Amino acid sequence: MGSQEEIKIENDFILLRFQNDTNEMITIKRLVNQGLIQFHFGLKGKGKFIFNQGNYALDLKEEKSLLFYNPQKELPIHLELAPQTWVISVIISIKKFHGLFSSEAESIPFLSEENKDKKYYKENDISPSMAIVLSQIFHYNLNSFIKNLYYKGKGYELLSLYFNRSEDPNAEQCPFLIDEENVLKIKKAKEIIIANMAEPPTLEVLSEQVGLSLKKLKMGFKQIYGDTVYGFLFDYKMDYARQLLDSGSYNVNEVGLKIGYSTGSHFIAAFKKKFGTTPKKYLMNLNANIE
Repeated sequence: MGSQEEIKIENDFILLRFQNDTNEMITIKRLVNQGLIQFHFGLKGKGKFIFNQGNYALDLKEEKSLLFYNPQKELPIHLELAPQTWVISVIISIKKFHGLFSSEAESIPFLSEENKDKKYYKENDISPSMAIVLSQIFHYNLNSFIKNLYYKGKGYELLSLYFNRSEDPNAEQCPFLIDEENVLKIKKAKEIIIANMAEPPTLEVLSEQVGLSLKKLKMGFKQIYGDTVYGFLFDYKMDYARQLLDSGSYNVNEVGLKIGYSTGSHFIAAFKKKFGTTPKKYLMNLNANIE
């Protein structure tokens, strides 16, 4: 399933949500007026931005962000989404953006006096705190009447976290994450539990598999992914279950078994805890929308 959604937060402030859950590449094209700043966040998978009729391209990798700004010309979005890729983009006018930072604008490189008329490009890592906000934006499931208010708050929160790079509280709270090898071990732990979601290893076994102490595994996982190991796995399993239901290829019991629930009642209770509805009602609503 491929989808895109545009959420207008305010005038000259837009959130875009791109989702490609198919096994084929999807191409997204959208006009962007001159004088708008673009932030693109790779939550999952891989994207590619095409410029100048295909003469130039930039990859958007998982857990990375790209910032584009060209005051001299329009910079339309031409984005190729690889299979199983999720991207969130923020488009905001330079005028509105200046207003957010007022006297502090000089600390932001592309807003400085010497750069204000130059095109600007920057790739950055997505910090753990940003990853949490991006996930919340992507998996919005609250009442529809507060949707715009929710997205507005999260949009501003995301921008504030993006520019909060001079002070990295995570490094101070968790010094061992400064070591890239430890970060790779935490990411390996995430890959292991995802690959074995139906029968995940215990934390003790997982810590041995990645070569970290139990304390460092728990502390590091929380710092990078914003949740406990099993809290992260629960959310991942429920999102995966929702995707399986969306595909129309599995019934409720089959989905529960695929993600590790031997009894249907336990799966139903878990799904309802995450999404506020039962898998059966979710399917009924999905089918009604399709019809």
